[in-house]
Amino acid sequence: MMTLHPKVIDLTFDRIDPLLATLGHPERKLPPVIHIAGTNGKGSTQAMIRAGLEGAGKSVHAYISPHLARFHERITLAGEHISEPALTDLLDRCYTANNGDTITYFEITTAAALLAFAETPADFTLLEVGLGGKMDATNVVDKPALTVITPVSIDHTQFLGETLTEIAGEKAGIIKRGVPCIVGPQPDEALEVIEATANRLGAPLMVHGQHWHVWEERHRLIYQDETGLLDLPLPALIGAHQIQNAGVAIAALRRLGFGETACEAAMTNATWPARLQRLKNGPLVEAAGTAELWLDGGHNPAAGHALSEALTRLPTRPLHLICGMLNTKDITGYLRPLAQHAKSLHAVSIPGEAATLPAAETAKAAKQVGMETHIADNVQSAIADIIQTDPNARILICGSLYLAGVVLRENG
Repeated sequence: MMTLHPKVIDLTFDRIDPLLATLGHPERKLPPVIHIAGTNGKGSTQAMIRAGLEGAGKSVHAYISPHLARFHERITLAGEHISEPALTDLLDRCYTANNGDTITYFEITTAAALLAFAETPADFTLLEVGLGGKMDATNVVDKPALTVITPVSIDHTQFLGETLTEIAGEKAGIIKRGVPCIVGPQPDEALEVIEATANRLGAPLMVHGQHWHVWEERHRLIYQDETGLLDLPLPALIGAHQIQNAGVAIAALRRLGFGETACEAAMTNATWPARLQRLKNGPLVEAAGTAELWLDGGHNPAAGHALSEALTRLPTRPLHLICGMLNTKDITGYLRPLAQHAKSLHAVSIPGEAATLPAAETAKAAKQVGMETHIADNVQSAIADIIQTDPNARILICGSLYLAGVVLRENG
């Protein structure tokens, strides 16, 4: 399948539309769709919406990307990751239907996911945009039940544009005529684009700071909209940014007609790997001894700021970073807010990734923002080096979802 297109990413519908037609248009046969776009928080928000729906007794399909440890994570069928036999069958059918035509890996696997969702009963379908929105392969559903746009910031500029206005235009491309849209906290330039798109399409908006509000008070989450106030537990996911993501999820659940039971389940039951995740068992954890081992896949400046704030919520402990990033990312912008917390950074290259930033370049960038830096051959050797000098350290492996995937596989 990887040989069917010379590029990994090529944003157009010219290839997926004919394939979906050959497959009998599965995108028209899905359970009610909630379509989620944004730069940061898409996955966490989807995880909370899913937890809320399931807490209300509903069965949920979910599509995410990228996967971390196994491809099967991308396709959740009625609450369970797709099985190996089912995935094999779907990919074979899509490959045969495509008949050797040019198509990207993401497009043909998205077609497989849509086919799986159409053929398996469920109450809702959660679709996470892969890249952008307007031209993303997930944007083939004409009439979703709801669209969601999480915070927009600068990322993927080689595909989406150099400015917030251009990037927001791509994200706003998921808004559909007459379909309600939940909008998370946005920079003014991004919100203007989203509002203009919604006005043109007659799509009702529920915008953070206008139609709904969320804040933390006395270690509780408080949410308020025109229908009333909710006093809920803080999200299971850590950080102020997760308070905002939780607000988006609650607004979505409320718009869909769900009450406090679903909203509380969204807070307490959501899980989302590699988002400031504490690793508690496995060979890497055993190798760390008495040190804590944490994992985060954030990879842009906004994620760096969110992670910096989230770290202040943890009990005090010496922090050491193990960092690997892709060469397409703003590494200085990502590392700058983390420099105040870290005693050191061990730079690694991401195994198996052609686009990895070499460890030496990561170390150079970290040094420029004031960090003590080291270069390690791999995560295991970095852990060994850190615990030799600081056995009770808090070790945070960070910088890329691809690195997070490697770590999760190596940790079993």
